[in-house]
Amino acid sequence: MLSFGIMTLNKRSEQSYFMELAKRANECNINCCRFVPSDINPITERITGDFFNPASSGWEPAEFTVPEILYDRCFYGNDSHSKQCMSIVNWLKARNDIQFLGYGLPNKLELYEILSCTNISPYLLNTTPFTGADRFIGSLLPDHPLILKPASGSQGHGIYYIEKTGKNILVKTDKKNTQVTHSFESAEKAASWLNSLTAKRQYLFQPYVNLSNKEEQPFDIRILLQKDRNGTWKELGRGIRTGRNGGIVSNLSTGGINISFEDWITEYPSSLRSFLCDELNDIINTLPAALERKLPPLFEMGIDIGVENNGSIWILDINSKPGRKTILNSQPEKKEELYTAPLHYAKFLAANKELERRTNHEKTISN
Repeated sequence: MLSFGIMTLNKRSEQSYFMELAKRANECNINCCRFVPSDINPITERITGDFFNPASSGWEPAEFTVPEILYDRCFYGNDSHSKQCMSIVNWLKARNDIQFLGYGLPNKLELYEILSCTNISPYLLNTTPFTGADRFIGSLLPDHPLILKPASGSQGHGIYYIEKTGKNILVKTDKKNTQVTHSFESAEKAASWLNSLTAKRQYLFQPYVNLSNKEEQPFDIRILLQKDRNGTWKELGRGIRTGRNGGIVSNLSTGGINISFEDWITEYPSSLRSFLCDELNDIINTLPAALERKLPPLFEMGIDIGVENNGSIWILDINSKPGRKTILNSQPEKKEELYTAPLHYAKFLAANKELERRTNHEKTISN
């Protein structure tokens, strides 16, 4: 049987998703296990992890060799364990006897550089690396607020709205159940805070665009793409994520809710509905190929798209390890397809080992 390993930094994360996936593995003639990268013995290269037992429908402690196919669901922080696991995953990606379901994406700055030279560029917000507080504050203009965010995945956390209001500098950020606002009375005080915030992580900034609905709630469109059993990109579903009134982001982790795409799109006039759907389809048909021309193969991606009141469309984020809540909440009939897609694609990879594997995997570790 094909061996399929799920990698995670914490066995408590995504438990229901991993369980549903593992329950279906045996029917696909796949042995399923899960482990933390740091559980690999560096001398024997054997892993102390969990093996899914179809008879008991549960995870059981086991020791095993590195599986043939790896599904990377590691979400890295700045802690020492994350850094240790990142190094181990890079080592695994370099091995020719192992295939990853998908090799991930680089950080947002590198993605911007790649996509700004493609047909996707009209959908991108101008993105600038944060290189210092003084330079950033110097770029702030009245009535032209900026968004400051981490260059590597944040799930809606650590995103700041920053605006110059007279001599003051206003900062807002969304927490899980509230919004925190602070006004700095001088550029010097704001610079001190910015330097402290950005000391340990790479940040970028973009112009703020109003991506809120009539109720002043921020919203975006989440589109989930995955490769099917034939290795062909397919849309699994799309839904709307809506944040709280006056909020900055719409991520579910910061208190957002879901509505169906169909309910949302019907609020627009028919001519604008047609335009929006055509634009979204153009992004879906263009983006995966644009990325895979420059990067190692992917399996799935979550595309977050913002829409201004005038119909302008912006790609806000591309995530190679997307969640499934938006699709499950708005299209529960997709459940079986969501839980079996990784298994079907794993079998496709195993049967097509001659598929190109690029070696620039070290750039894909951040997301």
